Amino acid sequence: MSAVGVEIPGYGVVGRAPFTLTLVHAVALLLAVVSLAVVLWHGLDERGVALAFGILIAVGELTRWSGAEERESAPLAAAGALAYALLGENAGHRTDHGVLEIVAVVVAAALIGCVPHVARGRGPTADHLTRRVLTVGFAAVCFQPLYNQGRLMGWGGPSYALLLVSLLVLTALCDAVLAAAMAHARTRWPFGPLLRDELRATLGIGSAVCATGAVMSLAVAVVGLWALPVFSLPLLLTQLSVRRYAAVRVTYRQTIASLARATEIAGYTPTGHARRVAALSRAVGRELGLSEPDLTVLEYAALMHDIGQLSLVDPVPAGATSVLSADEQRRIALLGGAVVRQTGVDAEVAVVVERQADPYREQPVTARIVRAVNAYEEMAREEAGPGGPLTALEKLRLATARDYQPEVVESLARVLLRGTLTLPQAG
Repeated sequence: MSAVGVEIPGYGVVGRAPFTLTLVHAVALLLAVVSLAVVLWHGLDERGVALAFGILIAVGELTRWSGAEERESAPLAAAGALAYALLGENAGHRTDHGVLEIVAVVVAAALIGCVPHVARGRGPTADHLTRRVLTVGFAAVCFQPLYNQGRLMGWGGPSYALLLVSLLVLTALCDAVLAAAMAHARTRWPFGPLLRDELRATLGIGSAVCATGAVMSLAVAVVGLWALPVFSLPLLLTQLSVRRYAAVRVTYRQTIASLARATEIAGYTPTGHARRVAALSRAVGRELGLSEPDLTVLEYAALMHDIGQLSLVDPVPAGATSVLSADEQRRIALLGGAVVRQTGVDAEVAVVVERQADPYREQPVTARIVRAVNAYEEMAREEAGPGGPLTALEKLRLATARDYQPEVVESLARVLLRGTLTLPQAG
């Protein structure tokens, strides 16, 4: 499996998609092409059902939002696709659509719904469509053959509903594993923490998607296709709430980034220093297996790690606090933490800022990362020539006995050496 680059603002990265990721995309593409070819050759067995669910999935893709931090940016399309995969009856009448027809309708509807987003240059990624095809195909394979062969004729009432919910939970788990595996193949971050974050995200909007998919399937079996718009409304409202929450989080992060620029505007630190430290710290945190909440705290603390320099009468040359005495570094860190607390930012961020100058054995891991990355960035900026980053890393390694945690420094080295990285440029 080939190594790939990590995208870090302020650094140039060149990387290739690994073979495993290409293989997964190829499997999804093959399944989609075969399904579309079979349907075009034989036609649709359930045209009304296919049209209704196709419209629902297309509308769900049309209402997706780009750049969302949530794991599922098109929950209505996902719920509609899963409900279609687990549909056995329509208003009391058995359906006879198969797995390939389900996949073909989902693929066609998803592509139609993606057209406006692609036209605006914000179309879904190949990973998004790959997961949609493979998860729907998995759910359909688990349910449709059993139902069409009459294996579920004796299942009714609560037992049938429990079966659908169980299949949806199993599908959600498989989707989480697939998403984590694809992210691992693309970034080479540890698989365990990626899977943990995916499972945590599934408990959010993912649970609403599974519940809506089960309710849609059961409702259509009783009252027919008119149940689709009725049961789509709650999920649309949930999606709107999640979207607003995501917008608040983006605004919150932009506010923190603006506060962090105060030291640059005042001339205490080079332009872009805080953003480079934040991006590289987040990558190192990923490499060490930190969870998403810890990564968020780490990123915010890295953005604001130099805010305490505003208390200095005379700026430190190039903002390089690593050359100051330990007492002076600790004083600046404590003042920075006090400023962060006054801004109303999470107290955990203030703790990281305050403790970044402590002996590393007494620091939380987030503070150790900020300290090592900040020192590397300052050293690499001071060193001239193509060997600057390597020289800075060697200096960090030589200081691991006293100032920097060895595991953090080695993780930093792996992040920097993964792919092709240019020297960090200031200003």
